Amino acid sequence: MSSPVTFHRPPLNEYEKRVRDHALLASIAFLILVPLGVLLPRYLRTFTNRWFLGHAATNFIISGPLVFAAWAMGQKAHNLSHAPMDHHKRIGFCIFSLYIAQVLLGAFIHFVRIPFLFVGHRPPQNYIHAILGLLILAMANYQVHYGYSHEWPLLTGNVHPVKEAAKHAWLALMIVFWALYLIGLAFLPRQYKQEKEGRLLKQDKEAA
Repeated sequence: MSSPVTFHRPPLNEYEKRVRDHALLASIAFLILVPLGVLLPRYLRTFTNRWFLGHAATNFIISGPLVFAAWAMGQKAHNLSHAPMDHHKRIGFCIFSLYIAQVLLGAFIHFVRIPFLFVGHRPPQNYIHAILGLLILAMANYQVHYGYSHEWPLLTGNVHPVKEAAKHAWLALMIVFWALYLIGLAFLPRQYKQEKEGRLLKQDKEAA
């Protein structure tokens, strides 16, 4: 009687380790931390004026190092593979660039005031900041899915398939964020009312 043949997968090679680390860092940043930083002001700004520190800390001070580390790890993996630029890498470059632009825009909105241009109105850059943040997260959701479903199998041969738990985690995190964000939109009327009252109060004080 012949003994059953067992297949032992080889350990991850250097390239696979770089890609794994890149994916882990990017996923933590863009599927957990940055979404948390987006949800904080969505829920807190109608109840307190002290939401900005948590928003900035989560989206830059905590997320920033992970985003830059993920980018650096992706570059190292790219250099090891000698593969040409492809769809995944182009999307990654767009997300990375938009993230930097978003951080700079957020700092500008908070620290640079131009009241004489938008008297009595909400500045347009605030809307741009919100839309850009959601665009980044939507692109990140797509990017993570494309990475584990197409990029990893294509460039590694799928010797070590992505675990189903990772796929389920991606789906759960995506659903939870977008559901919570949509629910949080119920606070928008109250937020706009408070902002309008604040602008009117400021105008009255300046006119007095």
